[in-house]
Amino acid sequence: MDMPHTTIGILGSGQLGRMLVIAAAQLGIKTHIFAPDANSSPAGEMATNATTAAYDDYAALDQFAASVDVITSEFENVPSETMAHLAQFRPVSPGTTALHIAQHRVREKNFAREHGILTPDFWHVRDAASLHQAMAELQGRGVLKTCQLGYDGKGQIWIDPSDDLDASFAALGSDDAILEAAVDFAAEASFLVARTADGRIAHFPASLNTHKNGILARSVAPAPISENLVTSGQEAGQRLAEAMALVGVLALETFVTTDGKLLFNEIAPRPHNSFHWTIEGCATSQFTQLARCLAGMALGSTHSYGQWQMDNLLGEDMPGLEQLVAEPGLHLHLYGKASAKTGRKMGHTNRLITA
Repeated sequence: MDMPHTTIGILGSGQLGRMLVIAAAQLGIKTHIFAPDANSSPAGEMATNATTAAYDDYAALDQFAASVDVITSEFENVPSETMAHLAQFRPVSPGTTALHIAQHRVREKNFAREHGILTPDFWHVRDAASLHQAMAELQGRGVLKTCQLGYDGKGQIWIDPSDDLDASFAALGSDDAILEAAVDFAAEASFLVARTADGRIAHFPASLNTHKNGILARSVAPAPISENLVTSGQEAGQRLAEAMALVGVLALETFVTTDGKLLFNEIAPRPHNSFHWTIEGCATSQFTQLARCLAGMALGSTHSYGQWQMDNLLGEDMPGLEQLVAEPGLHLHLYGKASAKTGRKMGHTNRLITA
């Protein structure tokens, strides 16, 4: 094949963009970051080019589109109008349909149900009265979440029937919310599928995840779960990716119930924290796979080199960095963020558990 001469445009400037830039560079692919903070960001400092502009600056967007061959987003909450505008000029990933669905918790859960995937019981909550009604139907504990923009445990409140529901709704600060029934789960597992523009598919091994304070703390992969659960999760991810005509990668987060079933939690049409282990642990990392998709290259093998453990490094973990650096066999990834804050993702580590 000819050498790839693609330039990938990336909306967003965080660590996911940074790792995509690194993976693309290894394939000889150039990158151009577009974000309000592009020049002083983890991704912007690594990319071939960077444009610092607002996502509704259409003159800047037009110039950006003219400078690249294909456009993706490192986060699903890029304004849908921005992506729809850019789609007039260049192929976009993951696609406007995928973004539209993933940007709203009620839409994504309805979409999952429409495609035969089990979800927890849920209610769309628009005001205090609809929260009262939903809790009366739930008759148990639930979690109230904003439908848009929540991540890493932000934008959600746990609610018991005895709580002051009016106060809980007011505290959330949104009139577009979802109440989800609390799930008695045995584990949390995620699945990642890659899909090309012409419909080719590649599945990564599943990850088993542990969260702390709403933030992913650790992933172990390939997940020590049954083959049936892995197959079920991969098939569900592929159904969703195909139904939304996704181009790129799609992560599906699930609960494994105590009776051995998978329940849909949420989707992310981008690289996912629980698959950072693939950088060292797979023949093709999730970031390299996405770069291959965007450049029109063949998909790479997702064979895993043994079982791996990924641990997130948050701001409060940074004082122990010197000890980590000295640990034999540890693969350290730091994101180049200027300051460490509690709960802020500063990097991650990968280590081989068993070959």
